[in-house]
Amino acid sequence: MNLQPLLDALGIQEDAARALADDLRTRIEELHGRLREAETHLEHLAITRKTVTALADRLPVVPPDLPEHPDYPRILDVFNAATGPLRARDICEALDHELVPKNIEGTRAKLKRLVKLDILTEVDTGNFTRKS
Repeated sequence: MNLQPLLDALGIQEDAARALADDLRTRIEELHGRLREAETHLEHLAITRKTVTALADRLPVVPPDLPEHPDYPRILDVFNAATGPLRARDICEALDHELVPKNIEGTRAKLKRLVKLDILTEVDTGNFTRKS
């Protein structure tokens, strides 16, 4: 019985398996390197998040941009001087607007818009205060 062809076939399979193992080891090393980079990046992001969160309390609050209308700053001035909730009618009086329904409703719409901008709050229906 001639074993040489069998041994040659085994040698070819061993070479192929060795080449595959070497290739897989190389890919594993590359993946380990990429994993280390990703973990380092995650650590840096966590540190950045922690730093930004810690500093957020120290940053000045930037008020949102007011809509383009001269009444908005005046309305806020009235609220800054107020000691309690105000109604649209109160604002109209403070701004020297004529107390007619269209002016009161227009002012109420402006107050509602300031609520949406998170500048005012509506404590109950029709009563508005400055957001704390």
